[in-house]
Amino acid sequence: DDTRTMRVALKLYASLADHLPPEARRTNRLDLELAPETTIADVIRDQNLPPKMCHLVLVNGHYVAPADRASRTFRPDDELAIWPPIAGG
Repeated sequence: DDTRTMRVALKLYASLADHLPPEARRTNRLDLELAPETTIADVIRDQNLPPKMCHLVLVNGHYVAPADRASRTFRPDDELAIWPPIAGG
């Protein structure tokens, strides 16, 4: 039976939070049910996030470089957090 899925939390910050459903915007968090082979790049695409706006990507607090996002998969209960580029100084 290959219908196994796992729960992964997606947290979007700043302007990316606008891509969340209205009920998720209060917490910036959306729980996703993902297949084991789902990658970070898949989530970015499936959630219609502009890749250029996905500047800082963390899984469980660990930075994932852009080159690794198409191959990095998840474990159950992982937390994917994405920030857009932050302007200012």
